[in-house]
Amino acid sequence: MKKLLTLLATAALAFNVSAGMVVIGNSSGVDALSEGDVKKLFMGKKTQLPNGQTAKIIELTDGAEGRLAFHSVSTGRSESQLQSAWSRLVFTGKAEAPIQVADYSAVINAVKSDVNAIGYVDASAVTGDVKVLTQY
Repeated sequence: MKKLLTLLATAALAFNVSAGMVVIGNSSGVDALSEGDVKKLFMGKKTQLPNGQTAKIIELTDGAEGRLAFHSVSTGRSESQLQSAWSRLVFTGKAEAPIQVADYSAVINAVKSDVNAIGYVDASAVTGDVKVLTQY
């Protein structure tokens, strides 16, 4: 019963928060990403951006509401599934773990300072320092 309530609360939160989630990139970086590319990049199955450069993934910290909402709509993975997948990739040397930051302003600062960085924020947090690559 507790799992069901947790799942329903997460789904409701994801619906409310994710209605305006966007993937952002540096204004001098790539112009757009498909939803498929976003899923592969944020799951570590793809490491390069369309311009051929290695992507630097910027994530909110484990358990953050925005992180749960974003992954609910973009990758379809739960927090434990994400942690398991990334642990495997890092352990085998196939990928480097994403950089975790505390909030949306930190995501924007990290993305605007690195041409190969991508992250996600609520659409209301987007500034002119970054560009929207994908919108959910």
